Amino acid sequence: MEKFNQLKELVNSLEADATKFFRQGNATAGTRVRKGLQEIKTLSQELRNDITATKNKDK
Repeated sequence: MEKFNQLKELVNSLEADATKFFRQGNATAGTRVRKGLQEIKTLSQELRNDITATKNKDK
C-alpha cells in the first residue's frame, strides 16, 4: 500500500508544474513533468510486480 500512496503523492506533486507548462508555456516545467512521469512509470511497474508476486504467493 505504501507504493500506491507514493504514486498518488507523485501524481499530485506534478499538478503545479503541469499547469505552468500547459497554461503558461513554461518549458522547464514541462521538463519536470516529463521527469516525474518517468518516475511514475517506474513506480507503477514496481507496484505491478509487487501485486503479481503477492497474488501468486497466495495460490
